Amino acid sequence: MTLWELFLIAVGLSMDAFAVSVTNGMCGIKKLKGKSLVGWWLGTGLCFGLFQGLMPTIGYALGSTFAQYVSAFDHIIALVLLGVIGGKMIADGVKGDEEGEGSGASMRFGLLLVQGVATSIDALAVGVTFAAMSVNIVSAALFICLTTFTFSVIGVGIGKKFGDFLNTKAQIAGGAILVLIGLKIFIEHTFFS
Repeated sequence: MTLWELFLIAVGLSMDAFAVSVTNGMCGIKKLKGKSLVGWWLGTGLCFGLFQGLMPTIGYALGSTFAQYVSAFDHIIALVLLGVIGGKMIADGVKGDEEGEGSGASMRFGLLLVQGVATSIDALAVGVTFAAMSVNIVSAALFICLTTFTFSVIGVGIGKKFGDFLNTKAQIAGGAILVLIGLKIFIEHTFFS
């Protein structure tokens, strides 16, 4: 596998994390300033990057033995996790709940981990493919991790700009984006793989 091919795979895998990072930037960091804002930016990048690097490694280790069972349900898991998170954000936005799931105070760690898992589950199958192709999984996983980290940090910054512009509608828009990402993953895996 060439570096260019690995880069394209890494970019493809990081797109869901990028979109969720934009959403988090739109809704989740309104009240954060200074060091905590930088920490949220870097924390989002680290969380998504680590999960995107970890999942292909797990897929590689599992090989084709267990991955077929996981890949049979990965799109359903992503749909449920992102649907629940997005639905809660929409409900809080409609109610005008500034302290809801989308606020920076409650969005810090637990929700970020759930998002990290939900956006990276499909990378398990990539790990299985890497095993079949005898790809060096350590360098591939690190490359995917760094690519996703970069896209996620950029995504939070873009979302922050749009969140400031959209103001009170950002939480509803962010929730809708998460639900749509979950649906996209589900439809792609159900009908096109």
